[in-house]
Amino acid sequence: MAELKLIASPEELDSLKGPGDIPPLTAEELRVHRPDAHWVMIDNDGRLAGRCSLWWTVVPDLPGERLGVIGHYAARDAGSAGQLLAHACRELAGHGCTVAVGPMDGNSWRRYRFVTERGPEPPFFLEPDNPDDYPQHFDTAGFAPLARYYSYLVSSLEGTVTAAAGLEARLRADGITLRALRPDNFTGELERIYDLSLAGFRDNFLYTPIGRAEFLAMYAKVQPHALPELILFAEQEGSPVGFIFSLPDMLRLQRGSPLDTVILKSLAVLPAWSGRGIGTLLMLKAMETAREMGFRRAILALIHEQNRSRTMSGHYGEEMRLYTLYARRVR
Repeated sequence: MAELKLIASPEELDSLKGPGDIPPLTAEELRVHRPDAHWVMIDNDGRLAGRCSLWWTVVPDLPGERLGVIGHYAARDAGSAGQLLAHACRELAGHGCTVAVGPMDGNSWRRYRFVTERGPEPPFFLEPDNPDDYPQHFDTAGFAPLARYYSYLVSSLEGTVTAAAGLEARLRADGITLRALRPDNFTGELERIYDLSLAGFRDNFLYTPIGRAEFLAMYAKVQPHALPELILFAEQEGSPVGFIFSLPDMLRLQRGSPLDTVILKSLAVLPAWSGRGIGTLLMLKAMETAREMGFRRAILALIHEQNRSRTMSGHYGEEMRLYTLYARRVR
């Protein structure tokens, strides 16, 4: 049987860099994500057979429950997965949790959910991915779906060209105008996106805030691939009330395919302006701009099953991917 070991410091991860199918967690992830515990499984040959992090101190809110979170998950096989997940659930129960949720790297700003229905489309840029047997690991360990998320493919941008005109005119009468990101002040623009995100996402399922520094570091990593024309702000008298962050699907280039697809990654509108069509306008204008730039398709990425933007996405695109977040009672 594999040995379970608690990692007490990032430096201990260096000892895990031996041969094996599972890479260890990086020291940066351990430092930045600050789990309450990180466990690894070492087999009889000294190879890494599994790993996961646990959070129980700073976690999302689930009404009526004390949530524990399982993330940074990897397992070499079903046997290792069963041992690791059983241990994780016991640990969370021992720290007062009633429900375990996963996979989630601490909160929903980071990597979370499993791909559970792939469809024919290949992975897209920045999309979370996982081996196909990982959902079965959670199923076998007694977890059940807690929430589902979808990505949609708009296979042709031609039909979106004129759809925004009437909506844009109506919102302009309310003082709402759109503008693209100013590339000469990328960090300042990210600051605006951060503020809008905290307010616009606060009612999202399992929402928790994220620190400004971590947020800026996450988005700064994609700056080399960002096209300012595809990152739009909605403003009222110069004050931002919403944004959409879109970028090209760079994985298509790696596969030798044409760079003809844009990903609509994040969309948020301040609660006070919700329901007025600003989110729809931002989505339509981003797709219209992408078409004018020569893009042929769009992916509307990672939308919660109860999010109102799923209705918009279903109107213009078709479901291309299903993702699932799991939960299990632990006490």
